[in-house]
Amino acid sequence: MPFALIKPHEKDLGDGFMVRRLLPSHPHKMVGPFIFFDHMGPAVFAPGKGLDVRPHPHIGLATVTYLFEGAILHRDSLGTVQEIRPGDVNWMTAGSGIAHSERSPDALRKSGGTLQGIQIWIALPKEHETTEPAFEHHPAATLPQIDSPGVRLRLIAGSAFGKRAPAKTFSEMFYAAVEMEAGAQFRLPAEYPQRGIYLVSGAVRIGGTELAEKHMAVLTDAQETTIEAVTQTRLMLLGGQAMDGDRFIWWNFVASSREAIEEAKERWRTQQFGKVPDETERIPLPDEPKAPEAFS
Repeated sequence: MPFALIKPHEKDLGDGFMVRRLLPSHPHKMVGPFIFFDHMGPAVFAPGKGLDVRPHPHIGLATVTYLFEGAILHRDSLGTVQEIRPGDVNWMTAGSGIAHSERSPDALRKSGGTLQGIQIWIALPKEHETTEPAFEHHPAATLPQIDSPGVRLRLIAGSAFGKRAPAKTFSEMFYAAVEMEAGAQFRLPAEYPQRGIYLVSGAVRIGGTELAEKHMAVLTDAQETTIEAVTQTRLMLLGGQAMDGDRFIWWNFVASSREAIEEAKERWRTQQFGKVPDETERIPLPDEPKAPEAFS
């Protein structure tokens, strides 16, 4: 087998809304700077229902939301209010600390509908862990696109295939969404030492070996790799340079030291992360009473 395999860990968040977690896993805690990878949905919400992730904090990372279906309204403690739709990029740099919420927009909640997408965390290098928080929104039309026969690749972040995406990154990395027609193929270059391939849907062969749907292949050698679609296929590609040391993960916090996480816990407990517009609720720390888990 030309790759190591990561199997998903599934969690039902209620009403059949499934989330599949691929990173962190054992032994692959990270792939390049990617330390968290969730595939959410597809979920079908009835009229009046929707996504409701109340305000919660982050430090030491950047979050990226990329949707295939539906819409999410993002609000954060910088004052940002931004709706994201399929193909767009919401890149939020937590750095020294940010709080945000994610909810279904009113129109989608009223009508009901489908939601599906990928949410990731990218660990920040030590020299940028406490950078000022920031938020960027990039519409789908502004992202580089690479087309070849039967293949459409959209570069979400970083640099690859001779292109660079507009979001500000803090380490050498790449992240891309790929749609392939049956029988199409392309070659994934070996420009990054750590690379991952996640099969969202369809059937695909990597270096001649089939990858199971909703599993992630982690390439274990520094070779150019051929990816071939057996059926109509959707993939996510990711990777980059190895991180500058291990990272601690506790709840929604990522840091190179336990002390930074303890300090962030106290700041959230004492409500020092700033106010999220139009929000009156918050998710308490897991060691506080009745604390549901946050998944972004």
